[in-house]
Amino acid sequence: MSEQRVASRYAKSLLDLAEEQGNLAAVKADMDLFSQTLDESRDLRLLLRNPIVNHDKKLAILKAVFGSKVSDLTMKFLSIITQKNRESALEFIGPEFIKQYNVLKSVQVAEVITATPLTAELRTRMNTLVQQQTGSQEVQLTEKVDPALIGGFVLRVGDQLIDDSVRYRLQKLRTEFSKNPYQSQL
Repeated sequence: MSEQRVASRYAKSLLDLAEEQGNLAAVKADMDLFSQTLDESRDLRLLLRNPIVNHDKKLAILKAVFGSKVSDLTMKFLSIITQKNRESALEFIGPEFIKQYNVLKSVQVAEVITATPLTAELRTRMNTLVQQQTGSQEVQLTEKVDPALIGGFVLRVGDQLIDDSVRYRLQKLRTEFSKNPYQSQL
């Protein structure tokens, strides 16, 4: 079975259990921390994938890194994963949990790229735009700055892309001018 399918099933189980016990917010925070740590630490990801390292050693390392920072439910979950020899799926479980949590809570994730940092007014307008496009009540907006855009914005919501940047408009103009139908035929 692929790691992604395994991660999806474990994430769903953790989500259901956390919701049942009323610890959903705490477990979400734990999984945010866990995902961020794995993203930043290549060594930890490689350790979890390594079949030579003993499962008890991996669990001890996970307890040392996350023991006092995560809830008991999350720590027990990590223990079960290591006992079942599924440590390699841990790097996929965190993002999958967050994705399923966002679906459960109707949170729409969007990314906006601008030439300059967003002001509070523009951030509010972007949130409103995403809410209108998706019908979602809550929006989690990730902001990036790319001076190459010159002006405007690029908004990515799921698999939709709205490119309203000056760079894109200049590229369109360049394409139109290259097709010049008014050029005289010699």
